[in-house]
Amino acid sequence: MKKKKWIITSVILVVFCGGLYIYNRYHGGSAAAEDPASVSVPRKQNILNVNGLIIRPQTLTDGITSVGNLLPDEEVDLSFETSGKIVSINFQEGSTVRKGELLAKVNDKPLLAQLSRYEAQLKLAEDRVYRQSALLEKDAVSQEAYEQARTELAMLNADIDIVRSNIALTELHAPFDGVIGLRNVSEGAYASPSVVVAKLTKIKPLKIDLAVPERYASQIKPGTRLTFTVEGYNETFHAEVYATESKIDPNTHYFPVRAHYPNTRGRLLPGRFVSVHIRMHDIPDAIAVPTEAIVPEMGVDKVFLYKGGKAQGVAVKTGLRTDSSIQIVEGLTPGDTLITSGTLQLREGLPVKLDTIE
Repeated sequence: MKKKKWIITSVILVVFCGGLYIYNRYHGGSAAAEDPASVSVPRKQNILNVNGLIIRPQTLTDGITSVGNLLPDEEVDLSFETSGKIVSINFQEGSTVRKGELLAKVNDKPLLAQLSRYEAQLKLAEDRVYRQSALLEKDAVSQEAYEQARTELAMLNADIDIVRSNIALTELHAPFDGVIGLRNVSEGAYASPSVVVAKLTKIKPLKIDLAVPERYASQIKPGTRLTFTVEGYNETFHAEVYATESKIDPNTHYFPVRAHYPNTRGRLLPGRFVSVHIRMHDIPDAIAVPTEAIVPEMGVDKVFLYKGGKAQGVAVKTGLRTDSSIQIVEGLTPGDTLITSGTLQLREGLPVKLDTIE
């Protein structure tokens, strides 16, 4: 009986201790959290690490960068002006040909035969006119008979000229110096004016087609020099504007321009895109900042300066823009330390630390 009471007493004691432990854990901890001594002190504001740039006057170059297209100086699809069977092809594909060189010919035998007949008749017609003229001086023939003989001679000469012109149409000549492309016909094929024999391209010089913003239209004139680069060539090429369009494109508000590149060695081929740069003028003692330093805010351009360990915002007025920098017309003075990184995190009065200064 005593053993049973001892077991019950032990169980009650264990339950009491467990309840006391749970109470102290959940209620006692709350009281400790409310203890003023246990309240944590607010952390200090974080310091942002940034890069800086000391503003110095510099020479800023105003220029135009555009994409151009290389075009041949001249290009034509070669075809015959008459129809007939091709009897000869006198060029090699991809070769250079000279102006006037005979490239191909169609059958002209019927025309040559007709020419021979007319030429045989020519001598007889000329003699007839000579005799009629001599008789007319002696009043042995009428003026009408003499005029009839002259008319027949003139008509015969006209027929001869027509046949010779038709014979010329059977020959295909190069209209200018250039490189002839791949031929589309073979000897024995029937040619007509609609059949393209080959393409002839003049690549010395080359034309460059480009367009510049309308604000530069009054400054781009024949004689304006430009440079361009081509992918795959580690050099800069020089060209010169020789013509401009008569008006600004109303849809794009760009001004079409055309330049010449000598291409004396024939290294560049038409059809390629080029990156064109036109240098307009230099602005001395200009203040320019990196593009990433500008922070647009409510329609106003701002930059942040480093002042006494904190960021200070300054409204600026911008001018010329280049690929990597922007001219500052108002708002900055030489010697200011511009913050060039972390601009999206910067706020007025935010503590900052300069990692690097340029």
